[in-house]
Amino acid sequence: MEIFPAIDLYDNKAVRLLKGDYAQMTVYNDDPVEVARDFKAKGATHIHIVDLAGAKVGKPVHSEMVRKIAKATGLFIEIGGGIRNMDTVDEYLSAGASRVIIGTSAVENEEFLKTALKKYGEKIAVGADVSDGKIAVKGWLEKSDYTLDAFLTKMQSLGVKTVICTDISKDGAMKGTNHELYRHIVENFSMEVIASGGVSSIDDIKRLARVGAHGAIIGKAYYIGAIDLSEAVEVAK
Repeated sequence: MEIFPAIDLYDNKAVRLLKGDYAQMTVYNDDPVEVARDFKAKGATHIHIVDLAGAKVGKPVHSEMVRKIAKATGLFIEIGGGIRNMDTVDEYLSAGASRVIIGTSAVENEEFLKTALKKYGEKIAVGADVSDGKIAVKGWLEKSDYTLDAFLTKMQSLGVKTVICTDISKDGAMKGTNHELYRHIVENFSMEVIASGGVSSIDDIKRLARVGAHGAIIGKAYYIGAIDLSEAVEVAK
């Protein structure tokens, strides 16, 4: 299992939201590049980045920061947040991102998703952000009509290989992640699933590895010292 320590970007700073609430934002570091270098020093090979400002306005805000992080670390970078057209996909991949995550537009613009998949294949992942059993969109500010299973069935039929699934109710709450949710996805779909939201302890990492998750995103737990990243990387192996 791969460990994806996370950098959420807002105003070119590394921040965290509580349950996706922009009013509950904590700034953890003014220099995201420094954070990324620390990830690498602790053995991480992958980084999960979210352009929170981009998610809010629907266009890339932090592509230059992604470029700096890629140049400074050489790590596998996946980026999501406000990716609504091919220009943005092209921009992030040319900036050094290894994979682009399409969220809201996977729900609302199937033709765009198909075009991105046709052009870039496995460099395209889909975000499935779950709130009360429904897929949330637009920076988690709205819910779609899709249930999780209906959405994943559709994504799999379109050829999506990787899904990043977040249980919004767990995000940033430090109360553990939703292991049964990820077990359900692994057992019922052939896509690789990356678990996000509430990964709070080494035990969470062990359990996610056991249920067959392809990856786990570590956010707040890293920033407050609840998870030792070096240990998480070793355990995940």
